[in-house]
Amino acid sequence: MADTELNEDPRTPAAASPWPARASRARDREIKREAVIRAAASAFHAHGYHNTTIERIAAMLNVSKPTIYYYVANKEQLLFECFVAGLERIRGAIRRSQASGRPAKERLDEVIRDYALAIASEYGWCMVRAEDLDLSEEMSRKIKLLKSEIDQGIRKLLREGMRDASIEPCDPKMTAFALAGALNWIAHWYREDRSMSAAQIAAAFVEVFSAGLRPRSAAPRVARQAPAGVRRARSVRSGS
Repeated sequence: MADTELNEDPRTPAAASPWPARASRARDREIKREAVIRAAASAFHAHGYHNTTIERIAAMLNVSKPTIYYYVANKEQLLFECFVAGLERIRGAIRRSQASGRPAKERLDEVIRDYALAIASEYGWCMVRAEDLDLSEEMSRKIKLLKSEIDQGIRKLLREGMRDASIEPCDPKMTAFALAGALNWIAHWYREDRSMSAAQIAAAFVEVFSAGLRPRSAAPRVARQAPAGVRRARSVRSGS
C-alpha cells in the first residue's frame, strides 16, 4: 500500500509545465506583435499602403494571414499602429520636456532630435503619409488628434522659450509648422544605406534649428525690420 501512495515530500521538484507563465506569454505576444508592425512598416514604405496586402506581410514573417489578424483587426489598424509606434518617440520626448526644469531651448532641442530620429526610423513613411491616405473617418480623426498633440507640445516649448529668453521671439504657430515640415521631409529622402546615419542627421537638424531660434544680440535685432512694403502698409493703416 505504501508503494502506491503519492510522494507528498515538498522537497521533490514539480514537473516542468509545458505552458509558459502568464508574464512570459504576455512578453512573447508583445514581441510578435512588434514584429508584425515592423514588417508592415517596411512593406508600406517599399510598396505603398494600397499595394501592400496582408498576404505580403504574412509572407515576410513566414506566418499565415490568420496569425496577422490575431494581432490586428485589419490593414488600416496596422498602418495606425505603425504611425503610433513612430510617434511615441516624439511624444515621450515632449513628456520628458514637460517634467524638466531646464531652459525651454534645451528641451526643444531634445524634442527636435527625437523627432528627426523617429522620422528616419522604419516608421517614418507611415508617420508622414498616414494622414493623406484614404482611411476611415474615425482613423483619420485619431491621426489628426495625435499630430495636433505634437504640434501643441512644440508650440508650448516655443512660448516657454520666449518667456525664459532662451528662444528668439517668434510666431509659435508658424515656427512649429516650419519645424515639423522640415523634419517630416526627412522621410522622403533619407535612406539607411547613405553616408549619414539617422543620429548624424538628427544632430545636424538640431544645429540648424538651434542657430535659427537662438536669441540674437541687441544690435542685429535693430537691423532686422519688416520689409519696406510692409512698413509702408503699416504706415498707411496708422494714418501717418
